[in-house]
Amino acid sequence: MKLKIFLVGLGLIIHPLFGQVRFIKVTLPDSFVITAELAVTEEQRQQGLMYREGMKENQGMLFIFEDEDIYSFWMKNMRFSLDILWLDASRRIVHIEENVPACPSDPCPSYAPSQPAKYVLELVSGSVKKHGLKLGDRLEFILPPNLFSTPGSFPDVRSVKRLNIYLNQ
Repeated sequence: MKLKIFLVGLGLIIHPLFGQVRFIKVTLPDSFVITAELAVTEEQRQQGLMYREGMKENQGMLFIFEDEDIYSFWMKNMRFSLDILWLDASRRIVHIEENVPACPSDPCPSYAPSQPAKYVLELVSGSVKKHGLKLGDRLEFILPPNLFSTPGSFPDVRSVKRLNIYLNQ
């Protein structure tokens, strides 16, 4: 028995094997829609887009943190440049770094916002200019409920494995 849930109408795409939301739709102020891969766990945030060959214009990665704070990013082991947007809890852009170059070897510079952020969205280089993004712009997206696996939350890999063990006994 496989868990398959697709909530595309809400902009949520759930991984059919693990029950985790992997991608959401992010709408820019000009109505352009990005399919953003979620980076929620510490491991996902550390891995980010490292070692990938590239991304399409309508793709991105959304890093989600539990609290607003100053989160710095670097481009270690990246293979392409990015535009990076830091968003506050209201999903308004509080900092922008454009055309951040890949960093194939140490030392790599860090990029940090001037204000606390709760979300960081990485887009292909040139997206800020193309879509006229600026400080204060609000991005629209719907996050899955209980994203950080609190009790009674959205199923994570461990709970799906336990369910599979229970069902297969």
